[in-house]
Amino acid sequence: MTLDLIFFLLLSLIAISTALGMLFSRNAIYSALFLVLNFVTVAVFYLLLGAPFIAMAQVTVYAGAIMVLFLFVIMLLGAESLPQEQVLPWQKPLAGVLAGALMLEATFIFLTRARPVGDVAHPEEAVNKMTSLRALGEALFTQYLLPFEVTSILLLVAMIGAIVLVRKEKRVP
Repeated sequence: MTLDLIFFLLLSLIAISTALGMLFSRNAIYSALFLVLNFVTVAVFYLLLGAPFIAMAQVTVYAGAIMVLFLFVIMLLGAESLPQEQVLPWQKPLAGVLAGALMLEATFIFLTRARPVGDVAHPEEAVNKMTSLRALGEALFTQYLLPFEVTSILLLVAMIGAIVLVRKEKRVP
């Protein structure tokens, strides 16, 4: 086994365990923190693939800004502990069927199409040059400015909607 493979397997184990921790945690804050750890692990994967800009964007945007927003909303609403709601009888069988279908699809793709074309560990040098980053920034703030702003407004409306729906009315006696 090479050192790269050992490092990849260790990171994979961390990514899978943090994802499972996020899914099975009953505390919403712990779930959000597990998600932050998962984002950081994915950023390390990007670094291994030779994409430092995407890795830093992953940490800055997702682990930084979005998760701080999620934690702020969770703490503002006082929803640290997820409610123990009644599970509908059709939810668990449907989840099992969908999980099985996802596993079959992933296995099919892995067996039929997972053949690396080039050197995956060392992508082209042109990908990480300043000119491509400048082009990405120019495209984001010129050609894709409207979708970028619509997405930010959509996230803001969703956060305000969650606050309004969960907010408790204060009754004055």
